[in-house]
Amino acid sequence: MSETIETLGAHDVAAWLRRHPTFLQQFPDLSLTLVVPREEGSAASLASYQLEVLRDKNRELSKRLRELFGNAQENERLAVRTHQLALALMRQDNAADTVRAMAATLAEDFNGDLVRLVLFKPIDGLDEGDWLQVVDAADIRLQAFRDCLADGEPLCGRLQPEKHDLLYGLRAGEVQSTALLPLPNLGLIAVGSHDPNRFFPGMGTLFLRMMGEALETALARYAR
Repeated sequence: MSETIETLGAHDVAAWLRRHPTFLQQFPDLSLTLVVPREEGSAASLASYQLEVLRDKNRELSKRLRELFGNAQENERLAVRTHQLALALMRQDNAADTVRAMAATLAEDFNGDLVRLVLFKPIDGLDEGDWLQVVDAADIRLQAFRDCLADGEPLCGRLQPEKHDLLYGLRAGEVQSTALLPLPNLGLIAVGSHDPNRFFPGMGTLFLRMMGEALETALARYAR
């Protein structure tokens, strides 16, 4: 019998106990002698240990619930802002005011430190400046954006230097993270932040796509 016990490893015992969860009900005295790990003290009753484990799980679940609640609130705020943006764009009377409304909303309501637009074609009433430039779609400087313009998918994070230089010019060094919205038929929209963690790879881009679609739809009214 002793030889059999000696061949059993800890994993074997643990596996057997998992198959017989009522074992300690048959031998309750063992729960008083088992050494159970805990942060303070060398031993505790099994009930105390199980209670602490449940408390840890409860704390983890509560933390996760708070995170989910926070994400839900942020998504709700973004949904409201995106809806308000769409309404603001549709209220404009011309293409120039529509583009200005887009830039203003991104700067004010979406916490953009630097908002930049690159248009493939000029728009009457809009002059190029710090926030706006017109670059022909065939311009070699747009080669760095070829892939994202082809698939139309927004990018978030730290952009490559050549992209930074075109979008932000002399202020490229100020931008630590960017949300880039490519509009294949229109141009590029970039929202730059001084915070390196404001926009990051893997973050949701649904609302960015919705904003881009709203702008393209609003401008389509003035297409010639």
